[in-house]
Amino acid sequence: MGWKVLPTWDRDCVLKPLTLVKRATLAPLGYLVGAFLVAFLFSHSLLISTAFAVFTAIFIFIAQRRSESKRNSAIHNACPELIDILISGIQSGLSLNESLAGLGQRGPEIFKSEFQSFANSLYARGDFNSSLIEVKESLAHHSIDQIIEALMISKELGGAELLTILRLLGKFIREDLAQRREIEVKQNWIKNSAHLSAAAPWVLLLLLSTQPSTTRAFSTPTGALILCIGLTMTAFAYLWMNSLSKIPSPHRIFIDNSRMSRL
Repeated sequence: MGWKVLPTWDRDCVLKPLTLVKRATLAPLGYLVGAFLVAFLFSHSLLISTAFAVFTAIFIFIAQRRSESKRNSAIHNACPELIDILISGIQSGLSLNESLAGLGQRGPEIFKSEFQSFANSLYARGDFNSSLIEVKESLAHHSIDQIIEALMISKELGGAELLTILRLLGKFIREDLAQRREIEVKQNWIKNSAHLSAAAPWVLLLLLSTQPSTTRAFSTPTGALILCIGLTMTAFAYLWMNSLSKIPSPHRIFIDNSRMSRL
């Protein structure tokens, strides 16, 4: 029985997700081991080193939770550029299909893979609405929903007002972005101060753990209980701070519920 050689695209589909999983797993583990070793070099105490590693794990967990919001923010920031490219393509004489398919090469980086898939799906099946819905569900963002719905309605009604609709939509998205950035700038210095206040006791503990008396004090059952309570309060404080500082996003309105239930 011989070995079956996978085609290049099959190998990429299999190996790329595995590589991403390895990076997502190994990087946090490396940070945890590094934090444990640094704390152990200072304190020579397994309890204090473990507590410091758990504190690092709390920070990593919250940072990973914020990655999804960063993706949504990147999508929102790129929407005005996407609209400008569509308007420019349509004004230069390209059809709507050609303008959308061209976004896979000259569009914003965060949208390229979705619109490359759109072009492949459109040329393979010829179903404009279905191909656009796949883009909408892949990106799953309220601004993209509005753009996609405007394009589909314009395609059905003839497209006479498409440029006007896109300009108005681009104006609304830019105004929303400006307001959000203003709020984020005002929030950031408060949030960073709160994060430093939550981390300061652990940095102080790490410095004080160079003294043998501190190490002995936290090696007792009472010291271990204090460390556990401190970790619990720190985790609660970080989660509370991030919950309070999160700017609510508009709900997605244009969702095909029947399609979502099948996915």
